[in-house]
Amino acid sequence: MEQNIEAVGLAALGLFSGARQYENFSRIRSFVSTKTMQPSSVPFDFPDGEPIDLPETYSCRGETRSLPGLLEDTDTAALLVLKDGAVRYEQYYLTGGREVPWLSMSVAKSFLSALIGIALAEGAIASLDDPAERYAPFLKGSGYEGVSIRNILQMSSGTRWREDYVDPESEIFGLNGAMAPGGSHDDFLATMVRETTPGTLCQYNSADTQALGAILVGATGRSVADYMQEKICEPLGMEAPSFWIQDSRGMELAYAGLLMTARDFAKLGELYRKRGAWEGRNIVPADYVDASLTIAAPHLAVGQPLVGGYHFPLGYGYQWWFPDGDIGEFSAIGVYNQYVYVDPSRGVTIVKLSANPRYGLSHDDEDNKDAENIQAFRSICSLFD
Repeated sequence: MEQNIEAVGLAALGLFSGARQYENFSRIRSFVSTKTMQPSSVPFDFPDGEPIDLPETYSCRGETRSLPGLLEDTDTAALLVLKDGAVRYEQYYLTGGREVPWLSMSVAKSFLSALIGIALAEGAIASLDDPAERYAPFLKGSGYEGVSIRNILQMSSGTRWREDYVDPESEIFGLNGAMAPGGSHDDFLATMVRETTPGTLCQYNSADTQALGAILVGATGRSVADYMQEKICEPLGMEAPSFWIQDSRGMELAYAGLLMTARDFAKLGELYRKRGAWEGRNIVPADYVDASLTIAAPHLAVGQPLVGGYHFPLGYGYQWWFPDGDIGEFSAIGVYNQYVYVDPSRGVTIVKLSANPRYGLSHDDEDNKDAENIQAFRSICSLFD
């Protein structure tokens, strides 16, 4: 399963510096050590539907903007549009390609959430209200002691955190440092301290997802990659090899280190669009999917989550984001504009893989384009009205 590549750390990429990353994101395995997940023994190939032409424009912040311009400005590598499970648009750019595994960034969080739901259904996790240290004893004495798995899923652990890509002193840079040779994500998690009451503040915290990874490993007795191979890659018919980045001790980069093709990323969106069912088989319990896609408390509502100290214009569930509105949209989102976006009201799933060079240069959405991409997806979805 393991690939013996000497990890030089993600710091070598110069992330959030303005450097263009599309070459790196398509060959990340040259920089880090990974675990391999094999294609399914029965690969699933999405059927083709009638091709569509993308809209030329979309509306954003009171302006009409160019969709081709957005794709170019954000160094888009892949754009895939499914309608009712059929491919209606598929295009690759720059270093992207149908067979190219791309770095997920935080889209990985939504996959990890699905694995937690499966472990819960199988009884490996007894309850989402169990404290983290029941399954990851090394968290005892840290800021995670006594914090429920549910609160961690909702980015509401209460641990001190700054997910600030502009500030090199923020905790996210410390977490990334665990990927340096000799580094350990578990050791980093053990240093986390409590700052607020758990379950009262949604503060986007990549360490929370890394803690979920540790909980999953402790609960199942298996690595994240091994568990995902059996529970997601095989039944969903993943058509290409997938990879998890790992640290020097073999622990996966649970919060951001998944590499997959656009089509295989889309299968998670389709799975959740269909409430956890796939080809007549229940993969993730429907009630867990429903809870994952619900804003369950005021501090999770649209505009309440904090990212880098700034209110983010989306709501939050179990490692999924929700745009404002009443049609039930949800999205997995990663930095540099990675998306698995779903509009269940129209039966649409969109995957966009990107390397936006301006990401993290400021807190302004004019640079980061987190919310702007959602507006572009809505324009695409409107083609199916």
